[in-house]
Amino acid sequence: MQSASDRHEYPAHWEADVVLRDGGTARIRPITIDDAERLVSFYEQVSDESKYYRFFAPYPRLSDKDVHRFTHHDFVDRVGLAATVGGEFIATVRYDRIGADGMAASAPADEAEVAFLVQDAHQGRGVASTLLEHVAAVARERGIRRFAAEVLPANTKMIKVFTDAGYTQKRSFEDGVVHLEFGLEPTERSVAVQRAREQRAEAHSVGRLLAPGSVAVVGAGRTPGGVGRSVLGNLREAGFTGRLYAVNKAFPEDLKELDGVPAHRSVRDIAAPVDLAVVAVPAEQVPEAVAECGEHGVQGLVVLSAGYAESGPEGRERQRQLVRHARAYGMRIIGPNAFGVINTSPEVRLNASLAPEMPRPGRIGLFAQSGAIGIALLSRLHRRGGGVTGVTGVSTFISSGNRADVSGNDVLQYWYDDPDTDVALMYLESIGNPRKFTRLARRTAAAKPLVVVQGAGSAPQGHAVRATRLPHATVSALLRQAGVIRVDTITELVDAGLLLARQPLPTGPRVAILGNSESLGLLTYDACLSEGLRPLPPLDLTTEASAQDFHAALARALADETCDAVVVTAIPAIGERSPGDAELAEALRSAAAAAPAKPVLVVHVELGGLATALSAATSTAPRAEAAPRARADVSGGAQPVPAAVEAPEGTHLIPAYPAAERAVRALAEAVKYAQWRREAADAGKVPEYEDVDEKGAAELIGGLLARGQGLTLGADDTCELLGRYGIRTRRAIPAPTPDEAARAADALGYPVALKATAPHLRHRADLGGVRLDLADEEQLRRSYAELTELFGKPEEIRPVVQAMAPRGVDTVVRAVIDPAAGAVLSFGLAGAASQLLGDMAHRLVPVTDREATSLIRSIRTAPLLFGWRGSTPVDTAALEDLLLRVSRLVDDHPEVVAVTLEPVVVAPHGLSVLGASVRLAPPPARDDLGPRTLPTY
Repeated sequence: MQSASDRHEYPAHWEADVVLRDGGTARIRPITIDDAERLVSFYEQVSDESKYYRFFAPYPRLSDKDVHRFTHHDFVDRVGLAATVGGEFIATVRYDRIGADGMAASAPADEAEVAFLVQDAHQGRGVASTLLEHVAAVARERGIRRFAAEVLPANTKMIKVFTDAGYTQKRSFEDGVVHLEFGLEPTERSVAVQRAREQRAEAHSVGRLLAPGSVAVVGAGRTPGGVGRSVLGNLREAGFTGRLYAVNKAFPEDLKELDGVPAHRSVRDIAAPVDLAVVAVPAEQVPEAVAECGEHGVQGLVVLSAGYAESGPEGRERQRQLVRHARAYGMRIIGPNAFGVINTSPEVRLNASLAPEMPRPGRIGLFAQSGAIGIALLSRLHRRGGGVTGVTGVSTFISSGNRADVSGNDVLQYWYDDPDTDVALMYLESIGNPRKFTRLARRTAAAKPLVVVQGAGSAPQGHAVRATRLPHATVSALLRQAGVIRVDTITELVDAGLLLARQPLPTGPRVAILGNSESLGLLTYDACLSEGLRPLPPLDLTTEASAQDFHAALARALADETCDAVVVTAIPAIGERSPGDAELAEALRSAAAAAPAKPVLVVHVELGGLATALSAATSTAPRAEAAPRARADVSGGAQPVPAAVEAPEGTHLIPAYPAAERAVRALAEAVKYAQWRREAADAGKVPEYEDVDEKGAAELIGGLLARGQGLTLGADDTCELLGRYGIRTRRAIPAPTPDEAARAADALGYPVALKATAPHLRHRADLGGVRLDLADEEQLRRSYAELTELFGKPEEIRPVVQAMAPRGVDTVVRAVIDPAAGAVLSFGLAGAASQLLGDMAHRLVPVTDREATSLIRSIRTAPLLFGWRGSTPVDTAALEDLLLRVSRLVDDHPEVVAVTLEPVVVAPHGLSVLGASVRLAPPPARDDLGPRTLPTY
């Protein structure tokens, strides 16, 4: 290794696994002197043209001096990074710090010359763009603010790498060379470019797992019933359109086929490429299987094997080694301990899972970390009618098991622009990266509904992720703010999915109710009220209603401009005019088809046939024969097998529910989501303030932090810092004696308040530690004596004197920087409402003007701010302004890790901040602004 004189300590934190443009992975790490042979081998595989572009002259081989120069770095002024696959270099980048004269320099020089070299076989994979992100982050860490690069005009690919990165740059042409200079501070455009590349790369990496051209099942045994043999059978029965291979090192050498599938003792023995390997061997045999797959060029793995992080510390280390091993070969992993993956697309028909039946094709994407929950979801969707079974089924299904590599974030990236998925359903036991998940969820929800059941579990075993300190309820609130339809059970997950899959979004909360049962109609009406909807009086068609009566009533309701959705209730009826299930389903469907802009739901009681009929074909006429489905063949050919008849694309199928409250709850979620979609179209803006002194605040914070790593500011420093952002606090003067209390009151002017500020008495007016409206010195001294008599000596209760504020509603404003979720702004009413009932609303920082408006209206006790029961409405505009200023403060200065304003008394005109505390600390790292990386192990 390099000596101390050659370098600083090896920067292991620069190592990272990354996803490239085509979905493969690579490892980025610093270059050391141990890489001399790798560098020479890498250079030998680079074309003469690429060498010419790098050195501006023919340069067939590296000299010993070159090798020494390119492998000896001090990791400060001279840095080299390499992208590796299988342990070998595929690309390199280096920078050398330079001074104003262009010669080698040291700090404080803040410019560096940068150069890349990418193996020709790996050009076009986005390697250089990814390396640029990482070397720029390294340079910023080492105090470098600008890169300079010289590129030949013919080297258009490298020029494009620089110009497309989104950094602020200058470009000139001199002596036949293009000279580029660009700053390294992230810009809005550079972050947008980085995230767009991240989305494409991660989506492609999942796409390669879900749409392989060939699959090898490693561990397919000769005896039926094993995991590998079952998956092989499921792939065949599903009609997989690609090539299948059975692999087991225990196969006899003369065994050529297993169930008609080519059999091999090793993946290495397969002559053709293999895109996906399903690994179903004992955990101790997995490393050998991974090595064989990597050497053969397999693109991805689904590891069904158990015995990893779920089994304890030894298993966690085994899981870490598995991920490192696979990524070293450029492979991504679903699992281990996974249930498998499914893709129902007719072009793929992949069932690489333990599900014995292929789900019906449809528009719903499913993700579950738990295999047991995945089984339950597939089973429930298979059983339920009303727009799912046989019609609106599954597009893709991923059960990630231990989620060692591919996570819900990756799947969201794939679903975002997947044309086959209209609705995304996710069961998440935990959210490893809430900041990223929230960002991806917001973008996905703007395009298609995202429904999530979030467990209260911790981060996945073996994952090196920051744990959130936020309560579970706060994380849920932030997910809702991002447009996520947050439900509590998998039953609600399916209920919401059925409605959203093929019904339009409601334009408002007004609900028409009609049916043949007055009691069921009233239950539905009450359920609507409980969910915050605005139901119209139920229309009772009586138990004698015919199918034509239902059709006419539904048609009238849909034509009524005073309703936004319709719930139809139906119970079994007796009589000659009572409709059959199929007849009633067709009557409802035909009426709904005539007015497709409004959602229709059906609540059925003991009418299981109605749910089935509602999910059947769109006519009661005899069905045309369905197109045949194919069975997988070893040569990629196909043999016909029966298929289900599906409704025409675009048909609005009517979901059916066995209980009114379930239907209404799903509808209420759709109403809230539709409102979020409308509001998200105009998210508002973060206002600019002329009276904000950002520079002065930064200088003040820097000076205060110089005193220590983290500190809670005193009253004077708190007032000064908040004042820089236009936040005025009412001065509280300590009063350790009655005489000093009197002098403080004289300085402030009567009337005044006397407060005990000891921790056990702070913000507890109910305990009697506050005396208000003290009009003169006599009242002040009497109150001072009462407080000390009741609660103890002045040094114990810490009394202060404060000028009286106009009466109003006491509120609390908080901001905190969470290491996982980022900066969060919270608001609620002070006292029992927030402390006992948890009635707080939350928004991610920075908050826009529209979000500030919605924030104060999101708490359950908000009516107290708007004139509840004849009280005078308070100045919510001033409150919104305060929220925006606090948001700006913590967004501009991440060193401000906590702010509490309590109480904030909001009066009919203006507000008063009576108590404030601020905590400073070195800011936590922002992984969302750094280079793209995969989770570390």
